Amino acid sequence: MARDSRIDQADSGSLATPERRPGGRSARIRAQVLDAVRAELAEAGHEGLTVEGVAARAGVHRTTVYRRWRDVGGLLVDVIDAAGEMDWRPPDTGSLRGDLTALNREIRESLVVRPSFAVALMAASFHSEQAARAQTRLWADRYAQCEVLVERAVERGELPARDVDARGLLIAATAPLYHQLVLLRADPDPRLPERAAEAAVLAAAGGAFSVPRTAGE
Repeated sequence: MARDSRIDQADSGSLATPERRPGGRSARIRAQVLDAVRAELAEAGHEGLTVEGVAARAGVHRTTVYRRWRDVGGLLVDVIDAAGEMDWRPPDTGSLRGDLTALNREIRESLVVRPSFAVALMAASFHSEQAARAQTRLWADRYAQCEVLVERAVERGELPARDVDARGLLIAATAPLYHQLVLLRADPDPRLPERAAEAAVLAAAGGAFSVPRTAGE
């Protein structure tokens, strides 16, 4: 969900248990190359992303890139994997409304910054099946991390002490940001992060995201 804001950097392997990466020269080359991918993607979009361009910007030979990442799809997957390896934590403001507002502000910043790596990566996922799968894993991991916001709200008594569809609540709270800034390409509304958060909290308090209990429970 994201963040380059903290969500971008935190904006995908299994993301819950990232694979260990080698250190030393190999790690430095990976960092150089992935930085170059982010810059190339943000500036030129998926259509302008090439192994040769990434290699030139990173200051490495193109055969190094081909040997390790093989193609543009491999580069996109690894840059998403790297996002999942970052030590990002969901906001903890003391209230569900505050947490969701803070999360929405992070998302807004990742979408309005120019160039926006988050938007470029979303666009790239429509052109690369590899990137699409990796981004889906990253989003699933981010939503799973953020479910703690709902768990804390239940513990504080902000939400009814019953089963709550945390994923559904989180999607409802954050979706307006993507709708306004990515789909409609409208000017940022400084009030939207808080308004979207408040709407989701009110809906949740009214039982909109309650999980129906089956007979016998």
